Amino acid sequence: MTIVSAPKLEKLRARARQHINLPYLLYGLIGLFGFAACAPEAEETDGNPPARPNIVFIMTDDHGYQAMSAYDDRYIQTPNLDRIAEEGVLFTNSFVTNSICAPSRAVLLTGKHSHLNGQIDNRVRFDSSQATFPKYLQAAGYQTALVGKWHLRSEPTGFDHYERLIGQGNYYNSDFIENGERKQSAGYVTDVITDKSINWLDKRDPNKPFCLLVHHKATHRIWMPDTALLNDFAGVEFPVPDNYFDAYEGREAATYHEMGVFKDMDIVYDLKMLDKEGEFKTRYRAAYERMYGRMNDEQRAAWDAFYDPVIKDFMAAKLEGKDLALWKYQRYMQDYLKCVRSVDNNVGRLLDYLDDNGLAENTLVVYTSDQGFYLGEHGWFDKRYMYEESLRTPLAMRFPQSLNISGKSPALVQNIDYAPTFMDLAGLDVPEDMQGKSLIPLLQGDSTEWRQAIYYHYYEYPNEHGVKKHYGVRTDRYKLIHFYGDIDTWELYDLREDPHEMNNLYGEPAYESVVTDLKLRIDDLQETYAVDLM
Repeated sequence: MTIVSAPKLEKLRARARQHINLPYLLYGLIGLFGFAACAPEAEETDGNPPARPNIVFIMTDDHGYQAMSAYDDRYIQTPNLDRIAEEGVLFTNSFVTNSICAPSRAVLLTGKHSHLNGQIDNRVRFDSSQATFPKYLQAAGYQTALVGKWHLRSEPTGFDHYERLIGQGNYYNSDFIENGERKQSAGYVTDVITDKSINWLDKRDPNKPFCLLVHHKATHRIWMPDTALLNDFAGVEFPVPDNYFDAYEGREAATYHEMGVFKDMDIVYDLKMLDKEGEFKTRYRAAYERMYGRMNDEQRAAWDAFYDPVIKDFMAAKLEGKDLALWKYQRYMQDYLKCVRSVDNNVGRLLDYLDDNGLAENTLVVYTSDQGFYLGEHGWFDKRYMYEESLRTPLAMRFPQSLNISGKSPALVQNIDYAPTFMDLAGLDVPEDMQGKSLIPLLQGDSTEWRQAIYYHYYEYPNEHGVKKHYGVRTDRYKLIHFYGDIDTWELYDLREDPHEMNNLYGEPAYESVVTDLKLRIDDLQETYAVDLM
C-alpha cells in the first residue's frame, strides 16, 4: 500500500485550521450551545478549489461485498465502484457494528455504537439533536447536503440542504421530502438520487468546501431493476453457494430465522411473479401490487414485456423441492445484480461529474454500504447475523490527490471510523466521545495502536426475520458470538480454516484458551464502549 506523506497531511491540516475561526475547545461544546452560531465566515478562494478537501460519501443499502468485483468477480463486474478502489484504498476487512439499516446510519453520523447514539434498531426514533459529523463540518464552514435514504424517522439536521426518501422509498417515481416539503419525483430512484446530487453540486457555493452524502435505496429488498437493465444477465447461470442447503448443524441460533431464499422469499413480492390469474395469493402480494402500481404506462409496459414470459414459464414448470429452491436463487440474483449495476452506472456518472468540473483532485470519495448481505450463503437473503456476509461491507476511499494514498488495507475498520476520518481530513479535532478512530494515521503507516479486534452487537428481537439478539468479537482469525435473551448459546469460528463459518468450535477442548482470550476481549471492549446489553 502506498502511504500518505505525513508532512503533506500536516500542511493540509494547518491550511485548514487557518479558515476556522473557533478555538477547538468550542467544538466540544457545540452540541450544548448550538451549531449555527458557531459557523465561520465563508472561505475566500478567488475561484480556486477550497484548501480543505471536499467529501462525497456514497452509501448503498444491503450491498454485499460479494457483488463488487474488486472483492469478488464471480457474479458481476462493477468498473465504476472498482475505479474508486483502484485510484484509492480498498479496505479488505471493513465491518459494521450492528447489521441493520437505521442503526448503521446513526453510527455513521455519530461515530458511536448503537447503545450510545440510541438507535439500537429500526423501530426507535433517532435523536437528531445530538452531535453528528455533518454538524461539526457545517459549523466549520462546510456546505452539507444529504440526498436519498434517511430512514431515521426524525428529520435530518446538520444539513444545509436535504432531499430524503420517505421511509424506504420506492424504486419507481418515489416521493421525497425536500427541506421539509413533500415532492414527487419521476423516474428510477437510483437515477433520480444521482440527478438530485449533481443538481445540488451545480448550485452550491463554489467558494466553500462541501460534504455531500449520497444514500441510495438500492440494493434494498424488493430489488426492482431499472427497466433499461431488465435484459441484463440474460441466460446467465449464477454459481450457487456451496452452503446454500445449509442444515445448521451445531449452530442452534442459525435455525431461528425467517430469511431463507427457498423458504421465506415471497413468490410475488420478492420474485415478481404477479400472475394475472391471481393464483399466487401470497402474504405480500398486495404490497407488491402497490409498488408495481407506482409505475407509469411506459415503465409498466417494459416491465410486463420482460416479466410476463418469466411468469408464464414458471407457472408451466410447476417446480417443487430442490428445483424450486434453485430457481428462486437464480431469480433473486438476477434482480439483485441488476440493481447493483444501476448503482455502478450512477456512481460512474458522479465520478465523471467530479472529473469534468475540476473537483476530483481535492475530493474524498467514499463508497460503502450500510451493511453486508447474503447472496444465498447459508440459504439466506437479508443481514443481521454476525456471520461474515452481513458483518462485512464493501469500503473504498479515493483521497485527494495531494495525499497520494492508494493500495489495499487489511486493517480491521468499522463504520464508527467514518465520522472521525472525515473530521480529521477536514482539519478538525475528533471529539473525545466519538468511539471510532480516524483512518488517516493508519494510512500514514502508523498501525501500532490500531485495534486488533472489532465489537458487534445486534439488538432487534423479536423481529420479522427472527434473528436473536447477539454480540461478539472478531479478530483477524477468530470470531466468538454470544446469542442471548431467550436463548443462551455461543459460537466460535476459525476464519482461516473455516471462512464460511460452518463448523462451530465452541466447547472443543483444543480451543479452550482461544475462547478464554476472546471472552476477555469481549469484556474489555464492552467496558471500553460502555455497552448496555439491553
